[in-house]
Amino acid sequence: MTIKEAQEAVDLWIKKYGVRYFSELTNMAVLTEEVGELARVIARKYGDQSFKAGEKDNLGEELADVLWILLCLANQTGTDLTEELVKSIEKKTMRDKERHIHNEKLKENN
Repeated sequence: MTIKEAQEAVDLWIKKYGVRYFSELTNMAVLTEEVGELARVIARKYGDQSFKAGEKDNLGEELADVLWILLCLANQTGTDLTEELVKSIEKKTMRDKERHIHNEKLKENN
């Protein structure tokens, strides 16, 4: 599935089952909530915390939830995420093409 197809699939779902998009402000709050849930799983899986009784390692599900709400926000604001991602990659390449290669902190033996 391409990013464009994902945006279209989310839009179709919203129109068929979701009645309408939540407001942009509500979706921003939902994004914050979903990122928090993702952070909790990462803290337990890769950090020093352990899973509590009843919690599960659902990293993929939480990543997908974050992507879902990002797609919603893109759709309702008329943002073509494919186009914006291409521009972001170009910007980062121009800005950082030498920066990380010469960063001693990123060398394998550090």
